[in-house]
Amino acid sequence: MKPPVCIICDKRLDYPDEGGLIYFKKRASDREWKERMERDGMVGHPPFAEWFCEKHYKRALKLKDLTKDKAMKQLQI
Repeated sequence: MKPPVCIICDKRLDYPDEGGLIYFKKRASDREWKERMERDGMVGHPPFAEWFCEKHYKRALKLKDLTKDKAMKQLQI
């Protein structure tokens, strides 16, 4: 897994109440990644998940039904 660092501002999350990990809607490539990881018995940080600090978490959570690339475009504005 990636260390808990906000994808927007690079703030390190030291405590659970400082934000969290958001899983976005899976793209075809994300589903393929998940299947490959399960098939090969591997683990890793999902390409459809990102860490967000408390400042960015609530806004990002509202976009979780989008794919990560679409959500990130909206969050970078």
